[in-house]
Amino acid sequence: MASTGLKRRGALSASAAKEEDKLVVTPLGAGNEVGRSCVYMSYKGKNVLFDCGIHPAYSGMAALPYFDEIDPSTIDVLLITHFHLDHAASLPYFLEKTTFKGRVFMTYATKAIYKLLLTDYVKVSKVSVEDMLFDEQDINASMDKIEVIDFHQTVEVEGIRFWCYTAGHVLGAAMFMVDIAGVRILYTGDYSREEDRHLRAAEIPQFSPDICIIESTYGVQHHQPRNIREKRFTEAIHTALSRGGRVLIPAYALGRAQELLLILDEYWSNHPELRNIPIFYASPLAKKCLSVYETYTLSMNDRIRNAKSNPFIFKYISPLKSIENFKDVGPSVVMASPGGLQSGLSRQLFDMWCSDKKNACVIPGFVVEGTHAKTIITEPKEVTLMNGLAAPLNMSVHYISFSAHADTVQTSAFLEELRPPNIILVHGEAHEMGRLKEKLMTQFRDSNTKILTPKNCQSVEMYFNSQKMAKAIGRLAERTPKVGENVSGLLVKKGFSYQIMASEDLHVFSQLSTANVAQRITIPYATGFMVIKHRLRQIYESVESSVDEDSGVPTLQVHDKVTVRQDTDKHVSLHWMSDPISDMVSDSIVALILNINREVPKVVTESEDTKTEEENGKKTEKVIHALLVSLFGDVKPGENGKLVISVDGNVAELDTQSGDVESENEGLMEKIKTAFRRIQNAVKPIPLSAS
Repeated sequence: MASTGLKRRGALSASAAKEEDKLVVTPLGAGNEVGRSCVYMSYKGKNVLFDCGIHPAYSGMAALPYFDEIDPSTIDVLLITHFHLDHAASLPYFLEKTTFKGRVFMTYATKAIYKLLLTDYVKVSKVSVEDMLFDEQDINASMDKIEVIDFHQTVEVEGIRFWCYTAGHVLGAAMFMVDIAGVRILYTGDYSREEDRHLRAAEIPQFSPDICIIESTYGVQHHQPRNIREKRFTEAIHTALSRGGRVLIPAYALGRAQELLLILDEYWSNHPELRNIPIFYASPLAKKCLSVYETYTLSMNDRIRNAKSNPFIFKYISPLKSIENFKDVGPSVVMASPGGLQSGLSRQLFDMWCSDKKNACVIPGFVVEGTHAKTIITEPKEVTLMNGLAAPLNMSVHYISFSAHADTVQTSAFLEELRPPNIILVHGEAHEMGRLKEKLMTQFRDSNTKILTPKNCQSVEMYFNSQKMAKAIGRLAERTPKVGENVSGLLVKKGFSYQIMASEDLHVFSQLSTANVAQRITIPYATGFMVIKHRLRQIYESVESSVDEDSGVPTLQVHDKVTVRQDTDKHVSLHWMSDPISDMVSDSIVALILNINREVPKVVTESEDTKTEEENGKKTEKVIHALLVSLFGDVKPGENGKLVISVDGNVAELDTQSGDVESENEGLMEKIKTAFRRIQNAVKPIPLSAS
């Protein structure tokens, strides 16, 4: 790689000569922030978009990535890593409200959950009609455009090759590896290298990418050991229930919620004294979500796949559709969405319970800047309710992260394993991202690793010196050529890969096929056939004469490529299989025969001479007419010997004597003038040679 740098989009490259080798990465969202993940990448005229989310702290157009920085119609491929709103929720808008006409891919589980989650998002969003980015109809329309990809399946679109790995994090989450012209880019999305109760850990790709675009959500923070976090979680809940309180667990409908439900169901089964206290999974998606998880158990870890019964059929947890169906009597545990407490059922319950010190709120996931959940973690004395009034915050607040994002230990180990020469950090608050960058710079100080933290709309420009290499295959690969030896074959390009093969192998290794074109031309010739033989031997070394066994016609074979036959006393014909050399040889033989014709003296009377000129003139007119028809199609005789030429409704008149053209269409007029001039030159008699 030649160089790396940060630039605003649209800035000139350092070297115009390297423009075709420039690779550009631009965060349109998640640049020095968490939310609205969307990363643009361009290389070799190919454009890829990773993720298409919204910012949970904003609403309406303000929540979108900076789509105005790109031309959506130029995006070839859009890859969605997982179903979370900050990675997928602007997809219906992008597919239905912009000029995007490329292809979009996600895994099977992601597509199944995407529709459920986005439909719920539309229903629970408390925004005006004007601020609605899309509706349920847009979501349904987008489903028809989404294609699915399986883990480790390679797909190629317009020369862009890509495949995906398990990312952990949530069901169906994928890390995408993209290969364009031999340069590989890994986009992790959100990932976790820790196996939990239902998901496998993120895979390590089998080879290092040239660029790794990686999340930095937790910066240099360390996750506590899982058993300690589970103990803190269940103890905080148990303590609040023991004092007669209610416990609110704000969590997004899908993802960590299922993991927490597995923990709670197991804890209740091990503590009989709690079984009379209800646990509610309060989300409109409750039953639908669990049915999807039941469907995709084979995509989970061995613990789930080897379970005797379906662990997502809970014994002690009940769904709760709405607050109207909730009888708030006595202690209870309610897991409600959304996780940021900015609206919906979780916020309604928070407003009801926040002033009672017996109650507790356990926040189990990463909290985004600007959300209500982020505010209450600091435990202010007062909070603002949804109705605008202030209320005391007396309930206990516990932040125990089960967020399935990599911490600094996982990120360091993951990058150490891959050793990419270029690392781009995204999906992290500026401060945490900066601290992680410093740590990684120390970790990779002995190598030439470049670590970059672009802001939204700030481009990273890199230059890759890509060499074009052609792989010899088929018959050409049977023998290793010697140094300096020329290899002859057909060069076939597909996407950014090149192969060189024998023409006979073309149909085997490609969808192309070859064909032989047999050429034949007949020339008027009344002079002795031996004259042609004599003249050809003056030019060519190999001229073999013979007699056709079937017809008895004398023939000449010139360099085993062109056959000259004396068909009649007044005609000879040339026969050859078309290729560049044979075509050239045949052209020279035609010129030679025509010159012989011109050189032979002929005594004619004045009347015969006049008659011959008239015949030649008529023949020339016919040839000119035929050539004009082949070029323009509709050519008819007009008044005063002119030709009327019609093309797409435009009419022109050609005077074949003067070459003048009349037409209202200047473009057509110039085309006919140029064509007629060339035709006149082509039909001129070949001049007599000096000899």
